Amino acid sequence: MGNQIKTTLLLAVMTVFILLIGQLLGGRQGLIFALLIATAMNFFSYWFSDKIVLRMYQAQEVTPQQVPELYKIVQTLTQNANLPMPKIYIIPQETPNAFATGRNPEHAVVAVTEGLLKIMEKQEVMGVLAHELAHVKNRDILIGSIAATMAGAIMVLANLARWSAIFGGGSGDEDDSGGLGTIGLIIMSILAPIAAMLIQMAISRSREYLADSTGADFTGHPEGLASALEKLGLYSKKISMDANPATAHMFTVSPLTGRRFMHLFSTHPPIEERIARLRGRHNSGGGSTGPSDDRMQSESKAFWDRLSG
Repeated sequence: MGNQIKTTLLLAVMTVFILLIGQLLGGRQGLIFALLIATAMNFFSYWFSDKIVLRMYQAQEVTPQQVPELYKIVQTLTQNANLPMPKIYIIPQETPNAFATGRNPEHAVVAVTEGLLKIMEKQEVMGVLAHELAHVKNRDILIGSIAATMAGAIMVLANLARWSAIFGGGSGDEDDSGGLGTIGLIIMSILAPIAAMLIQMAISRSREYLADSTGADFTGHPEGLASALEKLGLYSKKISMDANPATAHMFTVSPLTGRRFMHLFSTHPPIEERIARLRGRHNSGGGSTGPSDDRMQSESKAFWDRLSG
């Protein structure tokens, strides 16, 4: 229920921004046009946002015959998590990263970059995939996909508003007073993208910690994800990723890590804090919410025995 409320609020707030920009661009006619656009965006965001994001990154679906080892890892994890088997996509980029998308667990997709499969050890790949499947289990993927699509639309409209203000556009109403319409366009073109990013941040940060914890439960071994996060943080600074800021919140770690300005608006908690929480969970003894070291080693061995069997 919580995510349904968040999804509704997200759509409502972003729809308001679209309507305001439409009002400033074209007065009453612009408002009506923007209302139609917002309605269409809400519909397509729900049904097609996953396809839009996958196409944005030129991700290609793969079969069990193409990547049998990867399929076996995902299959074992979904059995541990009591989830349907998602579709698996490969993103043709060298930066290691991954994301999950889809409107519900029955229509979920997990996408990983080529770089992640080249750089990570098996246990680290397992940790990353468990994190993404935790987003599926916690039903975060719909709100993430919608946020990406709606934020992208707001940024396009904000750019349109900025150019309209530069070339003397503005409200088409006859009672528009002088330059107020132009000033409003300029203000909205600045505030709307920032507000969209802040909405993404508020939603995403708390969900990342929860996905880390849930993913660790799926594998019984938090160190796999902790080690993967270290590598993801290191390589994301060395190998830049061609990523759209509107989709940054969907990835295991932010693909914008290397950009100083965008770091201020990061949709993810600090990697160091995520690693510390995972390793604190691993080493916290009786107060830990996770399994003991002996049990963890036993569960991890059993997991890899099933994987190789």
